[in-house]
Amino acid sequence: MEDEVDRLVAAWRRERPDLDVEPLEVLSRVSRLARHLDRARRIAFAEHELEPWEFDVLTALRRAGDPYQLSPGQLLTQTLVTSGTMTNRIDRLAKKGLVQREPDPSDRRGVLVRLTAEGRDRADQALAGLLAQERAILAELSTGQRGELAGLLRQLTAPFDNVPG
Repeated sequence: MEDEVDRLVAAWRRERPDLDVEPLEVLSRVSRLARHLDRARRIAFAEHELEPWEFDVLTALRRAGDPYQLSPGQLLTQTLVTSGTMTNRIDRLAKKGLVQREPDPSDRRGVLVRLTAEGRDRADQALAGLLAQERAILAELSTGQRGELAGLLRQLTAPFDNVPG
């Protein structure tokens, strides 16, 4: 079975035989897959009236477990955005009634961001929709192939995820 990347690689091999274009065979597919995944995510989230960034914040809180709260700093770490961006996101989610700010009992100056019941329901429903979309994308692979692919991708991404600082 041939795909668009096969055609792209063949064209580059024809036009630039002096270059080793082998990395394109893997990384161009990863890039194309990322675009398809982004589209699937947007569809799954739109069905639950969420933007991707809203899903990211809500699910970070949901994964924290009961009482589903984190400090803004913990949310920054999990979502990889600036503090100004996070403040804006928390404000917008609070206006929608999906999160609320509460005083941090261990720090009089601090706040905690807590998932509301509606935020939890919305996160749970959007996650179920996302998983359905992702299952469909992976349907062509056997369980063993999915495991092997997950391991190979982990090997590639771990160095980026474990960089100090």
